[in-house]
Amino acid sequence: MRYVSTRGQAPALTFGQAMLTGLARDGGLYVPETIPRLSHAEIAALAGLPYEDAAFRVMRPFVAETFSDTDLQAALARAYAGFGHAARAPLVQLAPGHHLLELFHGPTLAFKDFAMQVIGQLFQIELARQGRRITIVGATSGDTGSAAIEAFRGLDNVDVFILFPHGRVSDVQRRQMTTPVEANVHALAIDGDFDDAQARLKDMFNDHTFRDEVGLAGVNSINWGRVLAQVVYYFTAAVSLGAPQREVDFTVPTGNFGDIFAGYVAREMGLPIRRLVIATNQNDILHRCLATGRYETRGVTPSISPSMDIQVSSNFERALYLAYGRDGAAVAQLMDELKTKGGFTVSQGALQALREIYASGRASEHETSATIAATLASAGELLCPHSAVGVKVASEHLAPPVPMVTLATAHPAKFPDAVEAATGIRPALPPRMADIFTRPERVTRVPNDLAALMRLVRERRRI
Repeated sequence: MRYVSTRGQAPALTFGQAMLTGLARDGGLYVPETIPRLSHAEIAALAGLPYEDAAFRVMRPFVAETFSDTDLQAALARAYAGFGHAARAPLVQLAPGHHLLELFHGPTLAFKDFAMQVIGQLFQIELARQGRRITIVGATSGDTGSAAIEAFRGLDNVDVFILFPHGRVSDVQRRQMTTPVEANVHALAIDGDFDDAQARLKDMFNDHTFRDEVGLAGVNSINWGRVLAQVVYYFTAAVSLGAPQREVDFTVPTGNFGDIFAGYVAREMGLPIRRLVIATNQNDILHRCLATGRYETRGVTPSISPSMDIQVSSNFERALYLAYGRDGAAVAQLMDELKTKGGFTVSQGALQALREIYASGRASEHETSATIAATLASAGELLCPHSAVGVKVASEHLAPPVPMVTLATAHPAKFPDAVEAATGIRPALPPRMADIFTRPERVTRVPNDLAALMRLVRERRRI
């Protein structure tokens, strides 16, 4: 299995190389040359398996050249040992034909744990094998950063720098990043929004001298390993609802498009997903693009679902690459137009290809709050605002008898102010995190300046 860049000008890599490389040297994102398919029997055989065993069977075709079966099984066992639910990703029924996939039982209470814990384990195996040390720099709109820190904190061969938009994450999200005491962890509050943080991260990767000097590696959803690990819970959820004998729809609250693209990969592997529904908040660039064919940034408006306050959805590039028939030159031109002109128009053929797979919708702030209250009243389920965006949009796309699964991406206690305003209930953090507001914080305020950021990384990384 080889991995190629969406822009067509970088060398093909193995899984291990692509995982440690992150962003391709031509600025593109790595995707597999071909997506392996599981047979009807192989998908049916996932029914009733422990989550780790299902993950092994789904991920193995993508990683077998890099990791032995023994290494992969051990990595998966360690990755999910700290989750707070035996099913790892349990399904809850909200209403007839509508189910919630709870992805917030990991150590940082967000879906990012499903991938980041796995990547942390695989990184350690590969780095030890190569005798290397690396510098991880990540950008986060709230959840990726804490998940990365949790996965890599305290490791001797890894330094972790996480950029998050100053004043634009929840208090819990911030403190999850700023309270770890390990010396290899650095929380950086950047002046600007998530798109600024993500842009500076890509700038660092595209400075190849700096990249090689510090051993730069990325664990944002630009990293193919992250997307792959998220494919698994589409299989476990769908199989528990009757797949492969039965079609299933999924709705995904998304900003950076990685989580829903994992659903596309599952579909290409043979899982009978009928429709993937993109759910956006008021920063609805993905919904607008699917509706009009025009992808155009309009600035970020802060919301009660801050992890979705994004205008430049990195993983959408992967979807475009496949919609354009793997034409790297065409994708490179679109990305250049986005950078220089603030937008681009999707060709009619590519737009039709996207619409055959994806539907979309948006939720306003009022609709999000109303959905939190209504879901508590009707189903006894307390939603975070991101999950509420998903539930609201999913309700508009129910198509019985095909069951709908909405991804619940974070624990409501990560966004207590929004939840309390909607319901009068202030959700409590799990006991292991109860003291997070009394722990001292370590954070560095940084300007939205590439040179300053690179200087800080050079000074603080351990050699």
